[in-house]
Amino acid sequence: MNNKTPIDYQTAKKVIAGYGLSDFGKATIREVVAISTQLEQETNTEFIHMEMGVPGLKPVQIGVDAEIKALQNGIAAIYPNINGMQELKDEASRFIKAFINIDLAPEGCVPVTGSMQGTYASFLTCGQCDENKDTILFIDPGFPVQKQQITVMGYKYASFDVYEHRGDKLHAILETFLSKGNIAAIVYSNPNNPAWFCLTDSELKTIGEIATQYDTIVIEDLAYFAMDFRKELGMPFQPPYQPSVANYTDYYILQISGSKAFSYAGQRIGVAAISNKLYHRAYPGLTKRYGGGTFGTVYIHRVLYALSSGTSHSAQFALAAMFKAASDGTFDFVNETKEYGRRAARLKEIFLRHGFKIVYDLDLDEPIADGFYFTIAYPRMTGSQLMVELIYYGISAISLSTTDSNQEGLRACTSFIKPHQYDLLDKRLALFEKNHTA
Repeated sequence: MNNKTPIDYQTAKKVIAGYGLSDFGKATIREVVAISTQLEQETNTEFIHMEMGVPGLKPVQIGVDAEIKALQNGIAAIYPNINGMQELKDEASRFIKAFINIDLAPEGCVPVTGSMQGTYASFLTCGQCDENKDTILFIDPGFPVQKQQITVMGYKYASFDVYEHRGDKLHAILETFLSKGNIAAIVYSNPNNPAWFCLTDSELKTIGEIATQYDTIVIEDLAYFAMDFRKELGMPFQPPYQPSVANYTDYYILQISGSKAFSYAGQRIGVAAISNKLYHRAYPGLTKRYGGGTFGTVYIHRVLYALSSGTSHSAQFALAAMFKAASDGTFDFVNETKEYGRRAARLKEIFLRHGFKIVYDLDLDEPIADGFYFTIAYPRMTGSQLMVELIYYGISAISLSTTDSNQEGLRACTSFIKPHQYDLLDKRLALFEKNHTA
């Protein structure tokens, strides 16, 4: 490698070494952020940050206004109802009908402090339903912190990279895991973080049907709700709708976040939507542990109550207002988030022009959508090697290995890209290509 890189080679080596990481490719998102930020400060050189999945758009003003009004009315002094504010529960149920076309009762729409808490509480409760089912199955690649949640609670998990198991091949791999009888729940994100592929209705039907066959709960993480920009998913109460496993099984939890769809990440607000039948089902494991209750009541009154005693009261007013505006058709939240797709298209073109390739490049036989994330690789480099090399060029991203992907490469996020950085990226990758051309 030519040492004449935007970030001094020795300085970068020193800073990375200071974090004591045996393999930089295994660094967490937060560690990569810390390292790139430190290098940015020490070298006085701008970084192109593509490591962290933080919204890069302004928060929806409708939510901000509703929250300010609630605070001005003194809501901060009042503990929120652990079940959630009724207006939010009603609007969440209506939003699900408007954009997924699923009838889910308001009682099952439970406010959580972001989908992070929603999945934690879901994993915890699912793993207590049946003492013979002690493992969560991840359809990977996936959000690395969800596995950290499993580790924190002392649960077990299994996983497989769905890259080689799309379409008709999905049933066989799921059968391999579920037939063992130890899977309490299946979890995946759709659109996928980090690969941005979107499971099809046919694949969701496969997941739903086999989950029903083996009495397994499905946790569907919809953090990037309606962000498959190849389809017009933003018209309330009109097809096409956000694809969901809810069409194919009765036992599921949808994680609907305010963070990306409404750029409301800072207030930590979302909804865990528990299906009607799951909410009212009693499980022997829960009865033994808690002395009674259904899945829904245990989730709310035992697990969530122990975790946080409720969700930010004012933020519930914000999310309710945003859900309502979206369902009313007065606010097109999908059109707002399409900016991420435009950024991805430009960024991918630059990377491809300089010798990179897209790792997860197809949704079955269709090109992957442009959106919040995309994946890149470079010839003859592992993901870990590429991650380190790009640091020298002032570009930071995370290795796919941290997402339990079997592919070599990196996840790049579009959210922090600023208008002037396209040219900057082009220049830096041109130098990268020159230094790595044999």
